[in-house]
Amino acid sequence: MPSITRRRSPNSGQPASSEVEILAATRRLLINGANFTEIGVQQISTEAGVARSTFYSHFRDKIDLLMRLAATMFDTSFHITSAWQPEDGVERLTDAFLQVLRAYRAQAPVLRAILEVASYDTNVRDFWNQGLTPFTDRTIAGLRDEQQAGRTPGDLDPVTATRVIVVGGERAILDQITVGDPADDPSFAREIALIWWYGAYRRPSD
Repeated sequence: MPSITRRRSPNSGQPASSEVEILAATRRLLINGANFTEIGVQQISTEAGVARSTFYSHFRDKIDLLMRLAATMFDTSFHITSAWQPEDGVERLTDAFLQVLRAYRAQAPVLRAILEVASYDTNVRDFWNQGLTPFTDRTIAGLRDEQQAGRTPGDLDPVTATRVIVVGGERAILDQITVGDPADDPSFAREIALIWWYGAYRRPSD
């Protein structure tokens, strides 16, 4: 998995303010209709109100910047979904998926830029795919815990089931964000939650 250079200010564990401004400036440019491949480092630096040299003190290049944006999106999504526990039930799971959809909708131009560059840059593609690892690990562990508690059938293969619902769910969410109607997001969130719930967590025993 490609590394991301994270240079912090010496006085805190938070990102340096200029780093935050550069990330925010890039989001603004994308949301306002700019094409990522056509945005120059100078344009990003000007939008952020920092010197070009400051950009390179925080990011190796534009690809490094894009992967940092992708990491932020994954962090947001994982924070939302990891708050859900099986005992919360399918309705709470539906709400979690709807929150993820809303968060991704707010960053849709950023998401499109990530997917566009991932189509031809192996570093970005590998980074995005590796971003699913925390979701996968957590889901496998959760299904195994539910099996041990007797709430999920013992004949379910947690690893294979997780691959289907996590990878398949991620692809479906991306499709909904990029080409789906936002008005359909609530029904989409419910359907994907029901698939997770009855397809894995509460699959009927044979």
